[in-house]
Amino acid sequence: MKGNVLVGQSGGPTAVINSSLAGVFKTAMERGYNKVYGMRYGIQGFLDEQYIDMSDIIKNELDLELLKRTPSAFLGTCRYKLPEIHEDKAVYERIFALLDKLNIEVFVYIGGNDSMDTIRKLFDYSLLTGATQRFVGCPKTIDNDLAITDHTPGFGSAAKYIATSTKEVIYDAMGFSYKKKNVTVIEIMGRNAGWLTGAAALSKGDDCDGPDLIYLPEMPFDVEHFTERVKELLEKKDVVVAVVSEGIKTKEGKYVCEFTAGSETRDAFGHIQMTGTASYLAEVVHQTLGCKTRAVELSTLQRAAAHLTSKIDVDEAFNVGGATVKAADEGSSGVMVVIDRVSDDPYQSATGVYDVHRIANGEKVVPRKWINEEGDYVTEEFMDYCRPLIQGQYNPIMVEGLPRHLNMNIHNYDWARKAGGNQTIT
Repeated sequence: MKGNVLVGQSGGPTAVINSSLAGVFKTAMERGYNKVYGMRYGIQGFLDEQYIDMSDIIKNELDLELLKRTPSAFLGTCRYKLPEIHEDKAVYERIFALLDKLNIEVFVYIGGNDSMDTIRKLFDYSLLTGATQRFVGCPKTIDNDLAITDHTPGFGSAAKYIATSTKEVIYDAMGFSYKKKNVTVIEIMGRNAGWLTGAAALSKGDDCDGPDLIYLPEMPFDVEHFTERVKELLEKKDVVVAVVSEGIKTKEGKYVCEFTAGSETRDAFGHIQMTGTASYLAEVVHQTLGCKTRAVELSTLQRAAAHLTSKIDVDEAFNVGGATVKAADEGSSGVMVVIDRVSDDPYQSATGVYDVHRIANGEKVVPRKWINEEGDYVTEEFMDYCRPLIQGQYNPIMVEGLPRHLNMNIHNYDWARKAGGNQTIT
């Protein structure tokens, strides 16, 4: 009989991170593994022996469908940086002792750049010690900044939410435009990569002009030039909507959010906590031009909006989760599953595996050719890349007017009855 699978979630969640978890669980069961253990709060919680038997939670296919539709990280997440092996070997001895105790054959970590660093270190330690566990990374990040893979699960749904919200904000601003000039600045997540910010351009269509300006962190940002561009646009129209990445920075390398009185807190990986970029720019425009301004910060909604997921994204996240177990079951270790785009029309993708050493701590940014010459918008090529990833709906299961989610602390077994009896799950 095979041993067990251990799976954890790390870093910022996405609207489809639990679809990958569902894929891991289902494939592990289908391939004959004895148990699937879930780390509570990632590797940090596992070091404290915090884990659960997933079979105690997922009793049937309906629970699996609920899990796929549940936002946030179901198991809990962390931002914990493992030390280098030579810095603290005791941490690794502790982890591998626990793996042996639980008879773990396959270790799956669902996460982004920093999580792949964890896979890299654990795999390298296994090579040094001759440990037999196999370590596979499952990609996840709304930022879409993982190297090698065409895109990451989580990005498509976040892009869909951002484009939808941008469109709605534009309509809202238009409703207040009678004899009033107004400027709205929308702040989108993205520290060094502007994939999410660029996705706001997808709001442009037959019924909406889309935002007027889009600023990505890949290009130096000039506050004075930004204000001049807004002024020029206000001379031609009453409503201006600008979309900016939280990570835009000056040519000197200073983040615009650092001009505010916001937090200077840093996480375990040294990342500054970003907030206040849109508020700062809206105030600058108000003080300089005297017009009405509003700042909109989508914040965690970008990664939590499970009610507006892309079906493509949910399905790919589930398939990628399954592919991690499949890869490990067939002997791979020290790799991350990647998504390869097979075609755009019709859109098709496939999964593969790639050496995690080539991915961990790397960063894929938006190519310069996909940003316009002025640096204040994205090109049609960028939008062509994104459009297939936001297609389709993955409808919530509604109970008493609200989406039902899987919660390990609450009984879910009567949810189908409250939802109206027999339902077709789509």
